[in-house]
Amino acid sequence: MVKRILATLLIAILALSVVGCGAQTTEPAPAEEGQEAAKLEGPVIVDGSGTVFPLLAHVAEEYMTNVQPGVSVQVGRAGTSAGFKKFIAGELDLVTASRYIKDEEQAMLEEQGLKLGTDVLEFKVALDGLTIVINQENDWATEMTREEIINMFISGKHKADDKVLWSDIRPEWPQEEISFYGPNENHGTFEFFYDVILEEQPMVTTANLQQEYSTLVDLVANDKNAIGFFGFGYYVNNKDIITAVKVDFGNGPVEPSLETIGEELPYAGFTRPVFTYLNAKAALENPQVLDFAKYLVSKEGALRLAGDNGFAPLPESQYAEYTKQLEAMK
Repeated sequence: MVKRILATLLIAILALSVVGCGAQTTEPAPAEEGQEAAKLEGPVIVDGSGTVFPLLAHVAEEYMTNVQPGVSVQVGRAGTSAGFKKFIAGELDLVTASRYIKDEEQAMLEEQGLKLGTDVLEFKVALDGLTIVINQENDWATEMTREEIINMFISGKHKADDKVLWSDIRPEWPQEEISFYGPNENHGTFEFFYDVILEEQPMVTTANLQQEYSTLVDLVANDKNAIGFFGFGYYVNNKDIITAVKVDFGNGPVEPSLETIGEELPYAGFTRPVFTYLNAKAALENPQVLDFAKYLVSKEGALRLAGDNGFAPLPESQYAEYTKQLEAMK
């Protein structure tokens, strides 16, 4: 009996030894591709374009909810020009812009020791369609040529005092004064409209320029003689109270939509890219900044969420190139 007990104990000891050896030699399963090795914490500060704000805010919400709840992504909408001032001063990790960075802004960055292309990285985020909007009671100017839109917004083109009537555009339209609305000089949308569309010709002095896009929407919605301009996203989220003008670029009227906005699509004449600029030095010093930038240009970021916020996404290959660029940062 004693021998049987001793034999049983010996077998148990040997079994435990085998298990112990197995535990020492078994390696942990490798992490799946793309899986975060550790949870991140800390802030990511973003400011700039009011046009790009809805998209970046949505991306930030998804990132904080589903990827890194310990990271606080703060997204502002001071306007493109105001955002670049903060970015140059070192107050931001990323700046959003509805236009390319200007030469003078690049020069100011270089004065701070930051060079575009190495210390500051430029990423196109999506494509936006500049949208001309009118009041829903306006049933005469629902279709206009590109030239008519440009000429009506140019100072002195029709009258010296810039009190332009609809009948000045087409004789059969009402003899009522047009109310012009748009974003103010803080916004890249104003600069795009002035620099690219108007080709730097002075805008009508009667234009009512505002900081807040919500204010512009309300003004157009409550003024029968209103005409204004802003990004497609602010129209599509308010299409129940304002109307988008169909623009004839030479081949018939085109309605702005996710199907027509694009650099080689029918609405190309009013299509523009929107951007984020990343402070690469900040990203290398703060892993949460780099991680958020990677998410922004990933399939789950701008590519997936652009359409939901009134933007046409870029080709997937473009986002993939940005991802490679960020992965290579050291």
